[in-house]
Amino acid sequence: MTSLVYRRDIDGLRAVAVIAVVLFHFGVPGFSGGFVGVDVFFVISGYLITSIIWRQREAGRFSFVEFWARRARRILPALFVLLMAVLVAGWFLMAPKDYEELGRSVRYQVMFASNLLFMRQEGYFDAASDLKPLLHTWSLAVEEQFYIVFPLILTLLSSRFRHWRMALFSLLLISFGLSVWAVAHHPEKAFFLLPMRAWELLAGAMLAIAPEPKKRLTPAAAQCFSLLGLALILVAVFGYEKSTPFPGAAALLPVIGVVALIWANEHHRTWVGQVLSTRVMVGLGLISYSWYLWHWPVFVFGSYASVDDFGPVLTAALIALTLILGYLSWRFVETPFRERRWLAGRRQILTAAALGIVVLGLAGQALRWTDGLPSRLSEQALQYANASKWRPELMACITDDKSPADTPFCRYGTPDAPAQLLVWGDSHATALIPALDASARQYGVNVMLASSAGCLPLQGLEHGERCAHYNRRVEQTLNAEPVGDVMLVARWSLYLDGDAKGDKGHALKAADGHYDRAIAEQRLADGLRTRIDELRRAGHRVWLMKEAPLQPFNPPYRLSRLAMLHQPTSGTGFALAEHLKQKAFINQLFAQLAANDPGVKVLDPTPQLCDDTGLCRAEQEGHSLYTDDNHLSEVGARLLLPVLAPLFQEVAGARALGVK
Repeated sequence: MTSLVYRRDIDGLRAVAVIAVVLFHFGVPGFSGGFVGVDVFFVISGYLITSIIWRQREAGRFSFVEFWARRARRILPALFVLLMAVLVAGWFLMAPKDYEELGRSVRYQVMFASNLLFMRQEGYFDAASDLKPLLHTWSLAVEEQFYIVFPLILTLLSSRFRHWRMALFSLLLISFGLSVWAVAHHPEKAFFLLPMRAWELLAGAMLAIAPEPKKRLTPAAAQCFSLLGLALILVAVFGYEKSTPFPGAAALLPVIGVVALIWANEHHRTWVGQVLSTRVMVGLGLISYSWYLWHWPVFVFGSYASVDDFGPVLTAALIALTLILGYLSWRFVETPFRERRWLAGRRQILTAAALGIVVLGLAGQALRWTDGLPSRLSEQALQYANASKWRPELMACITDDKSPADTPFCRYGTPDAPAQLLVWGDSHATALIPALDASARQYGVNVMLASSAGCLPLQGLEHGERCAHYNRRVEQTLNAEPVGDVMLVARWSLYLDGDAKGDKGHALKAADGHYDRAIAEQRLADGLRTRIDELRRAGHRVWLMKEAPLQPFNPPYRLSRLAMLHQPTSGTGFALAEHLKQKAFINQLFAQLAANDPGVKVLDPTPQLCDDTGLCRAEQEGHSLYTDDNHLSEVGARLLLPVLAPLFQEVAGARALGVK
């Protein structure tokens, strides 16, 4: 039976986990796989919690209510203090949309379900992760859910089945299998959901309830297993990347590493165990929970307050601040509750926990009801912040993986008349709606818009079956209507380089899935030529719209934060020279395509968005020109009316002459 004798090395292992996570989140070089620190925590939690339950059951004094009260005492006070602090900080720093989402996060977290919320928010138009102060609480939700159901499962299995350990191990294997499957098919579920994460906690649980070995490890064997365990963890911490499919099989390294370390040091005190048991490591391990709680909100609010990316000095200062806050939380919140100096009785702590859940849940919901309290902001800051929202009319004109397959295309001008112009592309086509609608009315042209998020309008280069199905629908509709002109619109660079964070998910790859920029360029060029040839043979004129300059930041958020901090917003933007450098291949390709065929023409938004000083503006006269780092806002889109004028003039002229 596993003893509950205090293990200093386990606190030291907690220190390894929290250091890895904190340095990873702050972008410290070398810790590219630091996210596996969460998996280390999971295994440790499974081991310690099961040890407590099993020891008390063996002694005949286990109580479900007492267990849950102990968990509430251990977890909730520090968490509730953090939630209150985050709500206060958000009042001063967050735009209404983000503050509203923060309220939603608080409500879900006090219901132990924030992992479900963040899983659903991994969508195309959801806020970036570094704008969500409570994103890290997904792991707490997973553990809380485990604490609720696991004691019941362990009690049921151990009291009803002779080979209950094998039954528990079977649950571990099932969970691991689900994780491996989900990584390939539903990565967001694999990352956030308990059924796909439970095997990591169960790995620690299996170690805790393992029968006493008939023969102890030799000191040499213990040293080997201990070193191997540490090596597995460090390989993951320093070798994994954000792009590593995770958890699934990749999580075996940190999980097996933790199990090996705990098991080996249970037999003999090893060299690794001695290092983990040093005063510094144990001290960091003791405050690891509070440090974990505070580090991510400090990073997020630091990003809000600083506006620009962190330099080395600011990064070090913020990490030090998280450590100080973690210590204060441990010293003045965690410790008094854990030592029963405050709310000592079981009924008291459970009543206080229920009251805190209700109060914080209502506070979070109030932010939802009040749309993030926009009255907090100045008129200018609010105007910038609101640019991040697309009107419902625009959102209704774009399809994604949540839209019905037969969602109708949007039409402008005279909606009931046949379309004369088809605008076909990804979400960047949707962003042009304000300019398309105004131009259609001005020139009396009927426009049909077909846009699907993340979908190139090129045959054979679609990102998944959804995009392929959508393009087939567009082709069928194009053949059925007297469309004379087709404008192809896309964030072309996304399919060449991936997004600004380095995610190559939409980038065009080789047949074996390997990414190479040269291959992506060739595939895009071939795809465009094929599509243009098809359209030209069908008698259509083709217009290629270049993408707007990509901003290296999120303009509505940066501009609203600058306004909230009373800093100037003029001159915010991106260098024209850098934009032209990034788009050199696209510009050259489009020029070649237009030169080879007079029926192919190119439209360029750059002159309307970049000024004579060489700045591609993110702001103009108090308005954000973007909704995020790449989509134009309504104000930005209307700046392109002169860019679209040649297209609509030609379409209107063709109609007047009776030409298709």
